[in-house]
Amino acid sequence: MILTEDVENLKRVGPKTAEVLKKHGIRTVRDFLYNLPRDYENYAAPTSIAEIRPGKVVIKGKIDSLTSRRARRRNLSVTEGIVRDETGAVKVVWFNQSYRLKQFAPEKDYYFAGDYEFKNGRYSLISPSSAEISDIDPNGGLSPIYVAHGALKSNDFRRLMRASKPIFNDIPDMLPSVKPETRKRALFYAHFPNSEKSIKNARDYLAYEELFELILAAKLNRQENEKLKAVSIPFDAEKIRDFLKLLPFQLTGAQKKAAWEIFQDMEKPTPMNRLLQGDVGSGKTMVAALAAYEAILAGQQVAILAPTAILATQHFASLSQLLSPLGIEVALLTGATKKKPELKTEIKSGKINLVIGTHALLTDDTEFKDLALVIIDEQHRFGVEQRQKLALKSPKGLAPHLLTMTATPIPRSLQLTVFGDLDVSILNEMPKGRQSIVTSILTEVEMREKLYQKMRLVMNLKPDEKAQNQNAHGQQIYWICKAIEDGNGNPGSEITSVKSRARRLAEVFPDKKIEFLHGKMKPAEKDAVMERFANGEIDILVSTTVVEVGVDVPNATLMVIENAESYGLAQLHQLRGRVGRGSSTAYCYLLTSGDLAPTRRLKELEKSSDGFYLAEVDLKMRGPGEIYGALQHGALDLRIASLSDTKLIAKAQQDVKIFLQNPENMLKYKELMAGISKYQQITTLN
Repeated sequence: MILTEDVENLKRVGPKTAEVLKKHGIRTVRDFLYNLPRDYENYAAPTSIAEIRPGKVVIKGKIDSLTSRRARRRNLSVTEGIVRDETGAVKVVWFNQSYRLKQFAPEKDYYFAGDYEFKNGRYSLISPSSAEISDIDPNGGLSPIYVAHGALKSNDFRRLMRASKPIFNDIPDMLPSVKPETRKRALFYAHFPNSEKSIKNARDYLAYEELFELILAAKLNRQENEKLKAVSIPFDAEKIRDFLKLLPFQLTGAQKKAAWEIFQDMEKPTPMNRLLQGDVGSGKTMVAALAAYEAILAGQQVAILAPTAILATQHFASLSQLLSPLGIEVALLTGATKKKPELKTEIKSGKINLVIGTHALLTDDTEFKDLALVIIDEQHRFGVEQRQKLALKSPKGLAPHLLTMTATPIPRSLQLTVFGDLDVSILNEMPKGRQSIVTSILTEVEMREKLYQKMRLVMNLKPDEKAQNQNAHGQQIYWICKAIEDGNGNPGSEITSVKSRARRLAEVFPDKKIEFLHGKMKPAEKDAVMERFANGEIDILVSTTVVEVGVDVPNATLMVIENAESYGLAQLHQLRGRVGRGSSTAYCYLLTSGDLAPTRRLKELEKSSDGFYLAEVDLKMRGPGEIYGALQHGALDLRIASLSDTKLIAKAQQDVKIFLQNPENMLKYKELMAGISKYQQITTLN
C-alpha cells in the first residue's frame, strides 16, 4: 500500500473512523504509521492479587460488576469494576472513562497496570491501563499507549494497528539506511515492541530521521541562498576606523567580532544571511549601525524593519545621532508618518540612505533605488512572507544582504538544526556601564512588607546627572500584569489586571504619577504613554507584556512582574532586560501568587542573568517546538527527536553532508525531498 493513500483505505477504517482520524491530522497511511505511541506499559511478570502492595502494580484477571455513575461534587464520571484472579479480587476505578463499560468481555483475561492506593476508605486500583492477554508479546510483555483522538482511544489504535500489520513489509526507506535499523523495522518495533531495546532502537532511528530532514532542509536553503546574486560591498577600513574614533565609548570584543563577520559577508557577491543574537543591551544596534554605514559608503540604501512604531522611533533617534553628522540621510517611515508620499518619492529616488520603519516599509508603493542591506529587528515578530516581501524590494534582480537580530538567545542545538541555513554572530559581552539586575522572588505578603518600601525609596532617588531625563522626580518603575481586565475572562481568577493594579498603587502612592498600558489600546495611545514614561512624566507604568520590546528608559531601575510563575523563562528574561539600562543598580522582583513555592524557572532567573544559559535551561524545560514557535512564527512538529541529543545531531549533520555530495540522491529519495519542503518553508529567513 502506498504511504500517500487515503487513511480510509486501511483495513477496518470505515468512513466514520476516517472522519475522526482526519479531524486529528491523520489523513494518509503515512500519517497513521507515524502516529507513534506516547509511552509503553510493561505487563511482564504480573503480581497475584493476593500479593499486591500499595504503589505501581500489574495484575492479570477477568473483570466484572462494571458500573458507571456521576460524582456529585466534582462533576465527573466514575466507572468501577472488580478484577478477579485465582487468589482474590480487587476494586478498579476510572475517572471520566465511561467507555470502559463496553471495553471488556467477561470471559476474557486482561492485564491491568496502575496505582494501588487507599482512596475513599478502601484500597483500589486507580485508573489502570489495560490490554488483552492475546495482544501482548509474551517475550517482552510491552503494550503501546496511544494518545486518544476523539472517540478513538488507545485500545482502538492498537486494534487498527494490528489489522494493518501486513503493510509494514511494504514500507520503503526514506533515507539511506542506518544499520542495523531501516524505516520499516523502526516503525514496526515502535508499534509492536518485543523488548525495551527494540523500542530504543526504533525511536533512535525515527529521531535521527527527523533531525536528518531538518538539517537537510536548512542546508538546501543555504545552497539556494548561495545561488542568488547580491551587490558586493567593499570593506572601507579607513572610514570605519574614523567612525569608531567619533564614538564616546569603546566597542566590546564581541561587537568587533560580529561587525567583522558582517563586513566579510557583505563583500561576497552572494547575499549575507546572518543572525545577530545577544541579550537586551548587548549592543546590537551599534553593530547594525556599522553594517548600515558600510553599505551607505558604497552608495547603497539600507532598510531597518522594526516590529513597533516606538521601537522604530527609538532606532531612528539613536541612528540619526550616530550617522546624520556624517552626511547620511536617515528617515522614519511608520503608519503615523506625515507626508508619506513625499518621503516615499525620496526613498525611490535614492535621496534617503537609511530608512527605518514598521510594516509601512512592506507596502507595494514603498520602492527603493539601490536597496542592498535589510536589517530586521526582533525577526521572530514577523512571518516568513513579511520578511521576504522586504527582501524582494531590492531592484535590478539582486537579493539584498540580510541581517536579522534577536534579543532572545537561541540554544546551540537550534542553531545547528532549524537555523542551520544561517550564519550566527553572538554578542555575549555587555558594554561598560551596563548595570547588573538584582533579581528576587517575593510572595504577596512580602510585597506589602518589603516591596512598597523599596519602591518609595527608588522613586525618591534623583536620576544620575548623565541620565536622559533631567526633569524626572526620581527613578521609575515598571509593574507587569498578566491581564487587562479583572478576572482575565475567568470568573474567580486571582490574576490582577493592569487596571485594578494601577488603582491600588494609586492608593498606596497618591503623590506619584501612575498610568497603565496594554495591547488593546490604540497604537497612538500606546505610543503616547510610552513617550510620557520615557520623558520621566510617569513614575510607575503598569503594563502587560507589550513593553517586552520597547523604548529604552535608562531612568527605569525597578521592575515588578506579578504572577511571575505564569510566564515562560525567555519572556521573563526579556521583560527583566527593560531595566538596568542606565548607570544605577537595577532591581527585578518576581511576585508569586498566594503562597505558591517558587518554580524552577523563577529560581533559575533569580540566580542567573546569562541569557544563553537560560535559553539552554528553557529548551530542556519546554522542548524545541514551543521555543521554535516563539522564535520563528512557525510550527516545528518534532515527535521524537530531542534537540539536546548532540551526538545524534552531529551524526545527522555528517550524514547530510555525505548525502548532498551525490546529487542523484535528490531523485532517488523522492519522499524525503517532498517531505522536507515544509521544513524549508518554516526554517528559511531569506
